[in-house]
Amino acid sequence: MTGDLGAMVGRGGSGEVFRGLLDDGAPVAVKRIATVAGEAEFIREVSVVASVHHRSLVRLLGYCFVRRGGSSHTHSQYYLVYPFFENGSLDWWLFNGGEERRRLLPWPTRRRIAVDVARALAYLHHKCHRQILHLDVKPANILLDGGLRAHVSDFGVSMSIAQDLTSVDTRGRGTPGYMAPEISMNKLSAMSDVYSYGMTILELVTGRRSYESGKGSSETTPGLFARDVREKMARGALMEVVDVAMARVDEREVEALVKVAFCCVQHRRDIRPSMLTVVDILEGRVTVDLPVETRVSVVHFVEPHSSSHDR
Repeated sequence: MTGDLGAMVGRGGSGEVFRGLLDDGAPVAVKRIATVAGEAEFIREVSVVASVHHRSLVRLLGYCFVRRGGSSHTHSQYYLVYPFFENGSLDWWLFNGGEERRRLLPWPTRRRIAVDVARALAYLHHKCHRQILHLDVKPANILLDGGLRAHVSDFGVSMSIAQDLTSVDTRGRGTPGYMAPEISMNKLSAMSDVYSYGMTILELVTGRRSYESGKGSSETTPGLFARDVREKMARGALMEVVDVAMARVDEREVEALVKVAFCCVQHRRDIRPSMLTVVDILEGRVTVDLPVETRVSVVHFVEPHSSSHDR
């Protein structure tokens, strides 16, 4: 399928991703998990992805594992097969091609990406039989299809929990710059994803990373990034931090989305909005009271209404 794993298209902490072709010529992405805890990650990702069905979530096409070696030196390799997204990740568009590439993501496309991701997370948190926490929401895990629509991917560290649980004690998960403050205390909830979504939206609007490895701690650098954006907005100079690659933007819509992002990245998780509330704001169905430091009237984004299956 992959030509003996001859075309690597990505590498992460848990393994590599290769481009392949099915017998009918359809392109696929084959993820090979090669970590010490590969079996646990493989089982987790298969069990989560196989049970969800939403247009803004990457769907699982197939999987397998291969055991090699004798009984005392058994080595297992785990493979997951997904659709191949020709436009790669949002991270690639924002941070790996300079202003010329970011210019190909105009404001309407970025706003639509924000809505797509919000809908996907709202589905995971509120529409599944067991609540699913993604726990690693970031531009690298948002894939773009041929129409630049967003699809949330990579469920290797996700968790499925009972709907009535509000918190889960576990080891820290996620990526510096996007991890909610409570993760340092081994406290996870759906609000951890809300925080990561908010940081992702700030990066989407500014075209800047919230955190750079080796340039400050993961605890303070994202906060300084958000504070810089907030201070500019307070002075009426928000457009100074909006990505210059976007030639024409609706300033009121940009400000409204940034303020929603600020609601999501609040230090106290109990006052962050749910992803259902975020979707309702972005789709113009409700207006909610925002925190004191970000309280404004919300611009109603006009989005085509989709079926309940898509939400």
